[in-house]
Amino acid sequence: MDMMFLLGIDSLFVFLVLPALAFTLWAQFKVKSTFGKFSKERTTNGITGAQAAREILVREGLTDVRIEKIAGHLTDHFDPRDNTIRLSDSVHDAATVAAVGVAAHEVGHAIQHAHGYTPMKIRAAIIPVTMFGSRLAGPLFIAGIFLAGFGFLMDIAIILFAAVVLFQLVTLPVEFNASNRAVAALETNAMLTSFEISSSKKVLTAAALTYVAALAMALVQLIRFIAIARRR
Repeated sequence: MDMMFLLGIDSLFVFLVLPALAFTLWAQFKVKSTFGKFSKERTTNGITGAQAAREILVREGLTDVRIEKIAGHLTDHFDPRDNTIRLSDSVHDAATVAAVGVAAHEVGHAIQHAHGYTPMKIRAAIIPVTMFGSRLAGPLFIAGIFLAGFGFLMDIAIILFAAVVLFQLVTLPVEFNASNRAVAALETNAMLTSFEISSSKKVLTAAALTYVAALAMALVQLIRFIAIARRR
């Protein structure tokens, strides 16, 4: 966000950046408040996040996927490099509908990986370019503005940041599909009651909003880069 301010405040900043920023902040608040709310709703059968994850993995035949506990809050993720699901303190041992929903979502990513889900493979392939672009796009763009004769750096920055936008775009089907797989697994295996599954859906929907917000913010920044480059 600091880069946004360095580029100055103009009409694009007011009408695009500020709304996207507001949406991002709201999405972050929404996921935290929704998770907090349903973290107080205990599962009827007492199943924890880790137990739910393991049961789904076994039923999917993915017994080679490990489950580890990690520190932090909502730091849950699946790492395809070592085929490991890492669940945070508030999910691993918690017998709540929020914890089970999040854990099942991460299992959804493990299932995607096992089945060679195409959007996940695309996202993995562009991660190196995305990391490179997210770090260098801003500095290169600023350099292109202030260094005479180096305006081409702005074009390079735009290309690099376009990869960041592509990454965020591809992330959406990956995340939504993982949530759909999670809900289907919970329903098929009757691990939660219908009411509890409805609550878990709300947690996953709130989490999905953060990815939509990330895409919106990246797209807005790319549009602003292009507009400024054209003015130059």
